[in-house]
Amino acid sequence: MKKIALSGIKPAGELHIGNYQGMIKPALDLAAEYQALYFIADYHALTTVRDRKALNQLVYDVAASLLALGLDTEKIIFFRQADVPEIFELTWILSCFTSKGLLNRAHAYKAAVDANRDAGKRPDADINAGLYNYPVLMAADILLYGSHFVPVGQDQRQHVEIARDIADTLNHNYGRIFVLPEPLIQDAVMTIPGIDGRKMSKNYSNTIPIFADSQAMRKRVMRILTDSKRPEESKNPDACNVFGIYRYFAAPDAVEAKRNLYLQGGLAYSEIKHELYELLDKKYAGSREVYLTLVEDQPRLDAILSRGAEKARVIGMRVMEKLRRKIGIK
Repeated sequence: MKKIALSGIKPAGELHIGNYQGMIKPALDLAAEYQALYFIADYHALTTVRDRKALNQLVYDVAASLLALGLDTEKIIFFRQADVPEIFELTWILSCFTSKGLLNRAHAYKAAVDANRDAGKRPDADINAGLYNYPVLMAADILLYGSHFVPVGQDQRQHVEIARDIADTLNHNYGRIFVLPEPLIQDAVMTIPGIDGRKMSKNYSNTIPIFADSQAMRKRVMRILTDSKRPEESKNPDACNVFGIYRYFAAPDAVEAKRNLYLQGGLAYSEIKHELYELLDKKYAGSREVYLTLVEDQPRLDAILSRGAEKARVIGMRVMEKLRRKIGIK
């Protein structure tokens, strides 16, 4: 049997090209080598999303987006987290074997505490238990299906490491129950620069949305921050935000030619921005049409996600039966 690779995405707004290059494309590519599972982490979104209608729409947006971008449900088990109740039983069991100190060191919690201190607030002000326990729910997502590999960015590596630590604790107590997962990190796509030069993120409002219409996409690309050097001046391509995106979408020979043009002089930022816009618009135009059709057909999306959940539960229930037997729960 193929080894299992698991990917999850939180429904937190429109997808951007950084999501695609950094997580979506690598995860979709895994289907060629692994049994791939891809889920929409709607319960994870509850730490921040409080509007029911908004949450439901975000789930449909993500489902339509992934299908439009090439997710093949014949090869990939695609489902909604909420449709797998075993996840939440497993989360409680795992939490009973997770030290508070481990959760204290989680990056998201530490960042929230630091932000409060910088603002002169109490360390735990406005931090809910969901955010604090987030790594345990994520560990359940990973361990329930016997996942061997989890494709993540460098900033998400810790979640896989926490899942391994928790799994190792239970394995030590009860014998082998869980597979110890490994993070899959592609260094070449670790960080996609946003239009302001920081990591592309919805938190910074510096993204280029995948399904923006042509005019909106062009405006975003033309706003990419550059220095004030003239076309005839030599430039460092590795310090240029435009080139930092362009190199992931242009053909290798075009990337090399542009690199030489940067170094030798003769490159105008307006020209490479226009070329980048054309590359992006051409790449995503077909997917945009599919997305716009799918996102309006919620019954179809529900049916696709439900079928995927049935397949995921077949895998997960085997693990849960073994776990219950080992810990003495009938």
